[in-house]
Amino acid sequence: MAKTNDEKNRTDLLNRLKRAEGQLRGIQRMIEEGQPCLDIASQMAAVRKALDSAYVRMTVCFMEQELCARLGDDSRKPLEEVLGDVQTLLGKVR
Repeated sequence: MAKTNDEKNRTDLLNRLKRAEGQLRGIQRMIEEGQPCLDIASQMAAVRKALDSAYVRMTVCFMEQELCARLGDDSRKPLEEVLGDVQTLLGKVR
């Protein structure tokens, strides 16, 4: 199984997860402060979307790495374009 070797992609994924972590901490504070359930639910939905987005990004990174390894680095540019479209399409599924 591939690992996240590209530093740019690794940084992007970590930043996405750190943002989601911050959102989760905010939700915990909201619960501790007794905020309305609808507000908390809204923030929970935002965290779920952020995690879904990170998962899609990780999946596309994996596909890019595996395909480039098997097809050669000459295929990187066309693959990046196609996989960018795939990421956009998968992002609309949620």
